[in-house]
Parts: sequence; structure tokens; C-alpha cells
Amino acid sequence: RANEKATPLPLVVLDPGHGGKDPGAIGISGTYEKHVALAAAQELRRRLLATRRYRVELTRGRDVFIALEERVAIARRRGAALFVSMHADAMPDPGVRGASVYTLNETASDGQTAALAQRENASDRFGTPHFQNTPPEVARILVSLVRQETRTGSARMAKSVVTSLGRDVKLLPNPARHASFMVLKAADIPSVLVELGFMSNRADEADLRRPAHRTKLAGAMARAVDAYFAAGGERLTG
Repeated sequence: RANEKATPLPLVVLDPGHGGKDPGAIGISGTYEKHVALAAAQELRRRLLATRRYRVELTRGRDVFIALEERVAIARRRGAALFVSMHADAMPDPGVRGASVYTLNETASDGQTAALAQRENASDRFGTPHFQNTPPEVARILVSLVRQETRTGSARMAKSVVTSLGRDVKLLPNPARHASFMVLKAADIPSVLVELGFMSNRADEADLRRPAHRTKLAGAMARAVDAYFAAGGERLTG
């Protein structure tokens, strides 16, 4: 039993997007992304804690603003084994709908994802000015700091999320995507950003407003976390 105490359960840090003075995307009927993301993260936290396999913390547990670099710093300080950022963004095309998952890469997988990362990274207009426009050279250095095994872990978690979500909810075409998201730049923590749906789509927004749908999303993501750690995710930490 002494050995059990010396080996704590892996810590999963959930990061509900936006908050406080930054509402994030605003849906067609006025729903705020920050409220949907927090509600979904809280439900996922309940699901994960119920398994008794993990410790779970949120970067924010209430409606407060936290800068992007601070969200990553929280996960680092607390020794996270996995970082999951949760969002419900908007797209210029209101016809785009479905869940998707993103990992870090200097080059975006497609134009739509590049634009999404640019909008997401620009949310720091609400925070520290010097993080607004990272020079390309600095961005390249930041990306190069991400260890190969961390990228591999992130990709495995992304695949797990896509597989699990795909059983229960509508997904974007090619739902596993990548781009240079600032919030995913934790060099030593496997990290994914999950778009639960798009507030710019009437059907997605309506779904995300419903607790039953958020519960379905949380259940699918909890299965993905289980699958990730069952495949040896914890070996990437420490």
C-alpha cells in the first residue's frame, strides 16, 4: 500500500475554452462558447472522477478569463499526464457542423483549420499583448521543443477521441486535424483540442445547449481517455 501512495493516479487537465471578458464564439441564438465549454468540461470531469482512475483538474472552474499561455502553464505546474482543451468555435460557413479534434503542428492540415487556429490564437487580444503575434521564427522554435513522443501521444489521443466520438455524434469530414494552436504548445504533455461542434451552425448550437447532448459528448471523451491510458499513455510522463 505504501507503493500505491507513492504512485499517484495520472492527472488529466481539462481546459474549457475562453471565459470572463472573452465569451469565445457566440451562437446564432446567442449561446456563448465559454458557457458550453465549461458545462461540457465539468460533465467530463464528473465522468472521469467516477472511474477512480484519474485525478482531474480544470484550468478554470468558473467564468473567468485565463490567457492561453497561462492555461498551458497550469497543466505544466500541476504535472499533467494529458491536456484536453475543449471548445465550440465558429466558422464563416454556417453549414459546417460536427465535432473534430486537433493536434499541434507548425503546418495546418487545411485552410479551414489554419483559419480556426488563427482565430483561436487571437483570443489573447484579451490578454498579454506580446503574445498576440508570435514571430514565425519563434513559433518554429516552440514547435521544435515538442518532443517526438509527446507528438506521438497527442496523435494517439486524437485518434482515440475521433473513434469514440464517431460512435455517438456527427463529425466533421477528416475530423483529425492539426495546426499551430498556442494552447497546445506544452512541450512535455500530450495535448489535444476538441471542437465539440460549431456555434455558427444552428443544429450544432441547439445540440450543445442540451445537457443530454453534452453528457453524450462527455461519455465519448471519457472512453477516449480510458483508451489512451490503456494503451500506455502514462508512459509519456515522468
